[in-house]
This record gives sequence, structure tokens and C-alpha cells, in this order.
Amino acid sequence: MIGRIALAAPLVLAPFVLICGMLTCRPAAAQDVPGIEICTVEKTMERRTSCLQSNVDFLQKTIVKLSIDHQQKLDAANRQIEGLKGAVASLQTIVEDLQAAAKKTAEDQKKKAEPPPAKDAPAAKEGTK
Repeated sequence: MIGRIALAAPLVLAPFVLICGMLTCRPAAAQDVPGIEICTVEKTMERRTSCLQSNVDFLQKTIVKLSIDHQQKLDAANRQIEGLKGAVASLQTIVEDLQAAAKKTAEDQKKKAEPPPAKDAPAAKEGTK
């Protein structure tokens, strides 16, 4: 019984919630959306001037917004470049250390591969005299 009530409750409440939502909503008022307007259709000079000034204001705001956006992108790119420069510098030092270690290892192996110089018998006798 409880299971049936739990399943039926959303079905009964859904239309009620929908109706309440529709009653509380007001129709949206018309808004003037800023943008480029065709000013040649205006008959009076004052309206044309106002229309042109509106276009100029819109374009200036757009330019400022875009310049700020692009400056932020440039700053982010410059920060990334600086980080990458640091990474490259650290990798270069690691490569130099590895090359120095490889060179030292090669020299050590070369020294081990060479037989030690033979001791001269006459030189030993001279030291005892």
C-alpha cells in the first residue's frame, strides 16, 4: 500500500507544481538588445543621430570587451611561455648532467679496459741500489 502511494505521489503532484509555476511566471517585457541598427530608415535627423550614437557606443563597448579578453589570453599565454622556458632550462641541465655522467663512465671503462703498464725489472733494481 505504501509503495503504491509513493509511486502515485509524483504523478499527482507534477500537474500541481506545473500549474503553480505557470501562474507565478510573468511574461517577459520587451528589451532593446544592443547591436548595430540600420539608421537610414529613420526620418528625422535627431533619431538618426541617436541611432548612429547607439551604434558607436555598441562598437566601442565591443572593442573594449574584446581587447580585455585578448589581453587576458595574451597574459595567460605569456605565463605559460615563462613556465615552459623554466621547464626547458631544467631539462637542459639534466641533459648536460647525463652527458657528463656518460662521458665519465666511458672514460672509466676505457681506463679499465687498458692493461696496467708493465713494471720494468731494471727500474726496480735501480731503486734497490
